[in-house]
Amino acid sequence: MVMPALWNRLRLTLEMIKFEHSIFALPFALTGALLAFRESGFRNPGWLWILLWIVVAMVAARSAAMAFNRLVDADIDRRNPRTRNRHIPARLVSTGFGWAFVAVSSCVFLVAARELNPLCFFLAPVALAIVFFYSFTKRFTSFSHLVLGLALGIAPAAAWIAVRGSLDWRILFLTGAVMFWTAGFDIIYACQDFEFDVGEGLFSIPRLLGVRRALILSRLLHVAMIWCLILLCVLLQLGTLSLIGIGAVAALLIYEHSLVRATDLSRVDAAFFTMNGWVSVLFFCFWAADILLSRSYASRY
Repeated sequence: MVMPALWNRLRLTLEMIKFEHSIFALPFALTGALLAFRESGFRNPGWLWILLWIVVAMVAARSAAMAFNRLVDADIDRRNPRTRNRHIPARLVSTGFGWAFVAVSSCVFLVAARELNPLCFFLAPVALAIVFFYSFTKRFTSFSHLVLGLALGIAPAAAWIAVRGSLDWRILFLTGAVMFWTAGFDIIYACQDFEFDVGEGLFSIPRLLGVRRALILSRLLHVAMIWCLILLCVLLQLGTLSLIGIGAVAALLIYEHSLVRATDLSRVDAAFFTMNGWVSVLFFCFWAADILLSRSYASRY
């Protein structure tokens, strides 16, 4: 009876943190790794193990961060009509099991970082501090969306370090792109809680600017994302497929913004979950194809 009960609690915890949404940042991390492999001339021994440990580190860090966020925000979620049925407020997952999950996920992340290289292991506590810090920001700053963006944006830079053992300033444009992308869609999502944030005294861009102007800022952040990708494409001398990928991302973001208006937020979930999943996956497909095809071409000549 112990194992079925443990499995059930683990399953509920994975539902609570929306484990399947690990797809949001993971493709950008893998893109950062492929770009780093490209810069090293694809001469990395054990490259498959490197990619495996990057995936383990990414999933573990996100899992720890999401569970931590649900625990820290449990009282707020309990008072919010939109979130009061989440697993911890609804007592489907105990706080004790939640904290144990955070601890285990954090340990898995540290192990993965150690398996990658010394610099990754040295910086791993900093990465955890950033992703945990986000959970407190809505209590004192309207720019919590950018902190969340940074928490996801460090993924491609971390993947670069995992492959190369050092940081190249050019990959920071991909960090910037992910940061602006994440902040932009998080602002859209936060518009749902405008009235609640005002009543609770919580900080957010929608509360600071109002929903209409917050949506405008979200669009500007997504424009900034596209510019970061273009600059990275130029700096790393990527090919046509990468540019097509940027165009596909831009088209998806335009469609995403067409789904929401200040007077109609009924399709926020579609804009937030479905469209952004497609953004990350299509981006990776085009950029990975560009990187790998250029390698194949170069190896023939």
